[in-house]
Amino acid sequence: MSKKASGLGRGLEALLPKGGGGVVRLPLEAIRPNPSQPRRRFRQESLEELALSIREKGLLQPLLVRPKGNGYELVAGERRFRAAELAGLAEVPAMVRDLTDREALELSLVENLQREDLSPVEEARGYQALLGMGLTQEEVARRVGKARSTVANALRLLQLPEEALEALDRGEITPGHARALLMLEPEDRLWGLKEILQKGLSVRQAEALRERLTRERRPREDSPLSLGLSRHLGLPVRVVGGRRGKVVIHYRSLEELEALLERLGYHA
Repeated sequence: MSKKASGLGRGLEALLPKGGGGVVRLPLEAIRPNPSQPRRRFRQESLEELALSIREKGLLQPLLVRPKGNGYELVAGERRFRAAELAGLAEVPAMVRDLTDREALELSLVENLQREDLSPVEEARGYQALLGMGLTQEEVARRVGKARSTVANALRLLQLPEEALEALDRGEITPGHARALLMLEPEDRLWGLKEILQKGLSVRQAEALRERLTRERRPREDSPLSLGLSRHLGLPVRVVGGRRGKVVIHYRSLEELEALLERLGYHA
């Protein structure tokens, strides 16, 4: 069987332990999906198309599995596995290898990256899982055949709030939008996401949100409001921002602070 026909890319073959057996046929019910599979979303329409092909021609590319408990755990080929279930196959061709958790995750990640099947969020979480197994960013990049900067930039996405990651995973925002949100302070990122979704902002418009916030929050110490509050409280007051912002009251001694608290009606 040629490399192409085997369904394993060059990156996968380089990671596979040497000396394993060939292709065998296994009961489909003996194989369990891998809970660490980096890919989470599978298009139902695509699975049904593949299932139709499998009914007509069979499963031409073997799955990669490893022994687990009383059966086998899927390592690579989950899309084919799911389509085989839809097609009603009782047995499937498979390659069985003894693999560690880290090796299994690496192989699963490499397969999806080669096929470009992973979303940006799935890719980032795959890298994060490898880091959690003791690899450095440099080692992760080398294992999956990516530049270290690519891995680092992907991991930065995980700094976004979960709502933004879900929007990116669903395709409601693009990676460009996500990078624009990362330019904002953490407390402003949910606001930025809502602006993008509600107003349909382009990536360039999303990138301008940071400048917009900076402009709105520019100190306006000489504004009528700042001056009026300063006279009213007898202390320097700075109003920062417009629609959103903060009021900063300066005091120069504990006595001034106590007087301010009393004026505001606060009692410790």
